[in-house]
Amino acid sequence: MKSYTCRVCGNRLFFENSVCVSCETPLGYSRAERDIVPLDTDDRTYTDAEGGVWHVCANLGLSGCTWLTTDAGGLCFSCGLTRTRPNDADLEGISNYAPAERAKRHLIAELDELGIPILDRTDDPRGVAFDLLSSVAEPVTIGHADGIVTIDLAEAEDAHREKVRAMLDEPYRTMLGHFRHEIGHYYESFLITDDQTRDRARELFGDESEDYQAAIDRHYAEGAPDDWQQRFISQYATMHPWEDFAETWAHYLHISDSIQTAEEFGLLRPAPTASFRERVTKTWMPLSTALNMMNRSMGYDDLYPFVLSTPVLDKLDFVAGLAADAAAGSVKDSSAGDVEPESGA
Repeated sequence: MKSYTCRVCGNRLFFENSVCVSCETPLGYSRAERDIVPLDTDDRTYTDAEGGVWHVCANLGLSGCTWLTTDAGGLCFSCGLTRTRPNDADLEGISNYAPAERAKRHLIAELDELGIPILDRTDDPRGVAFDLLSSVAEPVTIGHADGIVTIDLAEAEDAHREKVRAMLDEPYRTMLGHFRHEIGHYYESFLITDDQTRDRARELFGDESEDYQAAIDRHYAEGAPDDWQQRFISQYATMHPWEDFAETWAHYLHISDSIQTAEEFGLLRPAPTASFRERVTKTWMPLSTALNMMNRSMGYDDLYPFVLSTPVLDKLDFVAGLAADAAAGSVKDSSAGDVEPESGA
């Protein structure tokens, strides 16, 4: 994440601050400026340099959203991407809704920083939408299908999430991780649109036409191959080429965000000319090792408990290239492969 400061008093801010704790100025997040901006104390609006007036998202009280919108009483871009949320009578679902929206805003802010387009499905059929569902009434399967990302809000509860993580023998499981993984499924279909790119993806991840349900059944019956760490980022990635891509995409975002945060807070010197592979091998690997040791010094598990083998580095480099092409606007418009199965995270 970026390092934000109050434009009024210079105090350091966190991404979700709605008020500066130093000078008590009300704050909002301007997606257009990618910055936290001061609001008028009386009507909580922001006037930009061009004279445009911005209003705080209508979900400020419901989910703590500080993002700005041009529509008074309307939803911001991030909240507008949510197609379904718990009804107000579902108190448990609503309590878990805020952490999910917070993770989604983090995801969108990172995609914006990387220049990766994220389209609103109500405006573009190629876009994405989110169903944030409460499993109070019925089970919810986390997954992606045809541009719709489904998240189980129960994952916002630490005890539930840790129980599932231990049951599945996963080293890492967070709400933000779910969003990053599932959006990876979306971007696989959105960015791999020509034969040359698809052929390279199959070289790295395998043939995505493999029967998905059979792959699920095999994975949960037999587990991951004994040598999985030599070729995959996680055991879950071994299930199917789609899952391998989504896991790799999630780690691309994990690493990119963590490196930016370290740079913003002076822990690293920025190296904008380095390739992503170089940033991983020369920056991220030493940094993550140090952070793992810091966690161990405090009695915690490793912050980044993953092994990045050469085949995994090849996959990360491929994904980073796709993201760079998307940021440069060089992705071809195609409807090929625009449907993905539902999948876990």
